[in-house]
Amino acid sequence: MTVASYVLGIASALLVLIIVFELLRRRRLRERHTLWWMIAGVLGLVLAIFPQIVEETAHALGVEVPLNLVFFLAIFVLFMVHLQQSSELTRHEERTRVLAEQTALLEDRIRQLESERETREGESPQQ
Repeated sequence: MTVASYVLGIASALLVLIIVFELLRRRRLRERHTLWWMIAGVLGLVLAIFPQIVEETAHALGVEVPLNLVFFLAIFVLFMVHLQQSSELTRHEERTRVLAEQTALLEDRIRQLESERETREGESPQQ
C-alpha cells in the first residue's frame, strides 16, 4: 500500500465523519439516520489506519482479493442505509394516508354540520 493511498483512505474516512457530524449539528440529519453513516466512517477509518485487518479478514473468510471484501462491506452498509430509508418511507406513506383519510372525514363532517346549520337557519322564523 502506498503512502498516498494510505493518506487518501484516512482523509476520506475522516471527511465522511466530519460531514456526518456537521449535518447532525446543523440538524440537517437526524440522529436515527446517522447510525449506518457513522459505522461506515468509523469502519473506513479503522481499515484505512490498519489496512492489514482487511488482508487478514479476507484471508480468514476465504476472499482472494482483499479489495473485494472492502467493496462487499461498502455495498452492505449502503444496503442497510437504503433499507432503513425504505422502512421510514413506508411509515411516512402510511401516516400520510391515514392523515388524508382523517382529513377527508373531518371535511365531510364540517360540510354536514354547515348544511344542518343552514337548514336550521332557513327554518327559523324571520323577525
